[in-house]
Amino acid sequence: MRIFIMFMIVLGFVIAQDDYTDKMEKEHRNDKPIAAPIAKKDVKDVTAKDVVYATVAGKEVTGYIAHPKGTTQGLPAVIVIQEWWGLNDNIKTMARKIASQGYVALAVDMYGGNTAETSKQALKLMKKAMGNQQQALDNLNQAHNYLKNNCKATKIGSIGWCFGGHWSLRCGLLFEAKIDAVVIYYGRLVNDKEQLAKLSAPVLGIFGQLDRGIPVESVNTFHEALKSLNKNADINIYPKANHAFANPSGTRYNKEAAENAWEKTMAFFAKHLK
Repeated sequence: MRIFIMFMIVLGFVIAQDDYTDKMEKEHRNDKPIAAPIAKKDVKDVTAKDVVYATVAGKEVTGYIAHPKGTTQGLPAVIVIQEWWGLNDNIKTMARKIASQGYVALAVDMYGGNTAETSKQALKLMKKAMGNQQQALDNLNQAHNYLKNNCKATKIGSIGWCFGGHWSLRCGLLFEAKIDAVVIYYGRLVNDKEQLAKLSAPVLGIFGQLDRGIPVESVNTFHEALKSLNKNADINIYPKANHAFANPSGTRYNKEAAENAWEKTMAFFAKHLK
């Protein structure tokens, strides 16, 4: 009986994961990772490069680190987590934008060095990453350790979009008191109160009213759960905005909503990390 129960739990997890990835494929179907104008603007006074920050399952993981010119030491830091397309040039631009505000920004690679140009490719990469939760968590844990030990980060936050939004939340749950701020851009949510009780970091949530992959009902349930636990949460749902509205790697970019969300994000990090 016990084996049967465990089997049903695992089966339910797999089905839930497949349902989530399928929803993301529907949201991004016919979409392409085309850079919006915001991603084409370079950032001044920032140094950036590729860096090996982890070894997962015996393989080195190369991310992208950006920081203000002159130092990587003794600054607040942000773990930057890719969206559906992978660690592409757009995400690297976002890391440089964060770094320009006085942070060390480490953009992690969750796809084993691969990026996607089509939704079919992205679906395959995302399913593989979601199918190995332990390796993904190990990846993020080593990213956190790299910032803490190699960069002597004073405080550490996380930010992610879509696929990365889910993992940004998981950073808050994984590191508990060791993470200082969590930003979620339309990522899959955790609504279980027992899990959310572990969350000590303040949360900024950015969502779109028209998002069918992360529907408003789910966002409201998440918000109510956080409020019932007396968690520090600022949840924003942007009217007439779709999934990926703030992400420059796609065709759904909504300039007005994205710029407002970015202002909130920078103010949130400044309040909790500086």
